[in-house]
Amino acid sequence: MRALRSALRRDDGSAPAEFVMVAALLTVLTLSVIQLGLALHIRNTVLDAAAEGARFAALADNGLQDGAARTRDLITEALGAGYAAGVSADYGSYLGHPAAIVTVRTPLPLIGLVGIDGGLEVTGHASVETLGE
Repeated sequence: MRALRSALRRDDGSAPAEFVMVAALLTVLTLSVIQLGLALHIRNTVLDAAAEGARFAALADNGLQDGAARTRDLITEALGAGYAAGVSADYGSYLGHPAAIVTVRTPLPLIGLVGIDGGLEVTGHASVETLGE
């Protein structure tokens, strides 16, 4: 009985097992941080493209289709065509002023670039430019 207790108390050979457990935990943590960075990069890129498309649509000589096309072009160039499928533009009011509003629904990446379709929605606004009369 005493020999069994002393054998169970020894920690010979525990270093490889501890290394594997800690390395697995650190690998998962590192990959999670990289995935979060990728998701934020995609969100910021799509948000910037939506805002640029709204500014383009708000110009006096452009329309909503021009802003939506500009947004699609920017997203396709930066991320790929799969992220530019859900672009819509409309006129509305933002903070009490007439505005061009461009909305983009795009996949939210969860594992690499694979994710939930339409899981990320961003909106860009710009004040509509009018010609003085």
